Amino acid sequence: MEDVLRIGGACGFWGESPQATAQLLGVPGLDALVYDYLAEITMSILARARQKDAALGYATDFVTQAMAPNLGRIAEAGVKILSNAGGVNPMACAAALRAEIAKAGLALKVAVVEGDDLLPRIGEYAGCPEMFSGAPMPAADRIVSANAYLGAGPVAAALRAGADIVITGRCADSALTLAAAMAWFGWGPEEVDLLAAGSLAGHLIECGPQASGGNFTDWRQAGDIARIGYPVVEMTRDGSFTLTKPVGTTGLVTPATVGEQMLYEIGDPRAYLLPDVTCDFSGVELVQDAPDRVRVTGAKGRAPSGRLKVSVTWQDGWRGGHVLFFNGMEAEAKARAYAGAVLERVGGMLGKMGAADFRETLVETFGGRSGEGEYQEIALKLAVRHDDPRAVGLFLREAVGMGLATPPGLHFFTGAGRPKPSPVVALFSFLVDAADLGIQVTLEGAPVPFTPARPPVIPDVLPVMPEPAVPDPMDQQMITRPLLELAWARSGDKGDASNIGVIARHPAYLPWIWAALTPERVAEVFAAENRGRIDRFFLPGTGAMNILMHNALGGGGIASLRNDAQGKGFAQKLLATPVRLPAGLIVNDVA
Repeated sequence: MEDVLRIGGACGFWGESPQATAQLLGVPGLDALVYDYLAEITMSILARARQKDAALGYATDFVTQAMAPNLGRIAEAGVKILSNAGGVNPMACAAALRAEIAKAGLALKVAVVEGDDLLPRIGEYAGCPEMFSGAPMPAADRIVSANAYLGAGPVAAALRAGADIVITGRCADSALTLAAAMAWFGWGPEEVDLLAAGSLAGHLIECGPQASGGNFTDWRQAGDIARIGYPVVEMTRDGSFTLTKPVGTTGLVTPATVGEQMLYEIGDPRAYLLPDVTCDFSGVELVQDAPDRVRVTGAKGRAPSGRLKVSVTWQDGWRGGHVLFFNGMEAEAKARAYAGAVLERVGGMLGKMGAADFRETLVETFGGRSGEGEYQEIALKLAVRHDDPRAVGLFLREAVGMGLATPPGLHFFTGAGRPKPSPVVALFSFLVDAADLGIQVTLEGAPVPFTPARPPVIPDVLPVMPEPAVPDPMDQQMITRPLLELAWARSGDKGDASNIGVIARHPAYLPWIWAALTPERVAEVFAAENRGRIDRFFLPGTGAMNILMHNALGGGGIASLRNDAQGKGFAQKLLATPVRLPAGLIVNDVA
């Protein structure tokens, strides 16, 4: 085998455009493609699909849109395909794919990794507390799915056995890329620095073009995003790698675009916990080698904990909501008055029904212009949560049914009729011993030998985190600039926690940014959202910091009533924060 392994990141979520496969297959010397389809909510959707039809429960798009039109090119180029599209039914996914392979007259070998699905055994874990809050396990009859995050080992075993395509259920997002590197280079479970490097490569490409100009702070620099290039990692045997994108595509690969993705949803960068390795990304360095080519080095690893995270999705009541619009003078006041009247009327109806009050209500307004006497246009979002779907249905009816009694200016976009109550799918996470899982690997139906690695039973020592020296502003001419002029930032979610990564545009800015973004200041910026502790982490290798706000997303995901339930826009809000720094530090007078 060559000393360079080329892996393309072809999918970051179920529903992403399928164009990446054909684009990446045009990369010279491409060795593998990885596809990440699974989020917690996706698992619950797939579990419900399997309940209705035993032949479903997987990401059907993977078979019909990503694979079927491209199987000939995949076979001709010898590109390995690694995907967690199996969802909660990997065997059904493999069967559907084998049918397409046979139809195309090809001989591609499909392997399946199973063992992550713990739903049939959920009763064994009834006493396990939630790993973050300590809450008790939900009742078994309310649990929709329960899946452990598997590591790279079984996928690598399938590749070594000769698989062309490997389909898994739930696994760590980065494990697919790491598995390709382990099989290609022969990395062993004890080579933790190499495993951390492979995991970082996987983390960078697991969200597709988010590493190559998508979701980038300076988004105009990415050009025509309709033709954006998907990321390609060129991995070497020593664990260093270059991230790039296909020639002729738009987008952008720079230390800033790569750095934003590195910080995305990692929590403590010294302890990014994965099934195969505990990663330390705090010393990672990103260097522009050439246009659209960034060299990545410095990932460090420690032994994994030997425990695996299990994500349980469970039904926790019902929710529903409307988005309405008001315009005219005092539009926001009129919108909030209408919202209050709706909730008051429905609350009285619930009382007459003998029903409890709503578990949660949310009123949010967006847009408009401030100032009395000015014309405004306001979007009003009204949402509720209740244990009884009938109560939610009553609210959905009255939220529109009071429309003739409203202050003037109400209008809304009419579609397929009134929305219906939808189930709230909440997330519950707990830990299990890796040895407790019965992982099975099969290749074309035949078993593939696989023995899970046994991590050493030693306590993990967390590296001491340095902090930037707090600067002294004495005897310096100080100026104030918005954070946007001094840094790039990206935000995402970790369950109910919001993760905001901030990268200084110049290393000299970072101490002043750190001094400005104290936990107290961040709490002020997000006073309407944050309900918990705020942690900060320093990454000296990239001149960056990571902010983790606990209990900031109203439950997160589909359990939240908020408009931005995953905190994707939180970085944009933070970028307006003023930062004081010496005037002489501004590079070229433009930050």
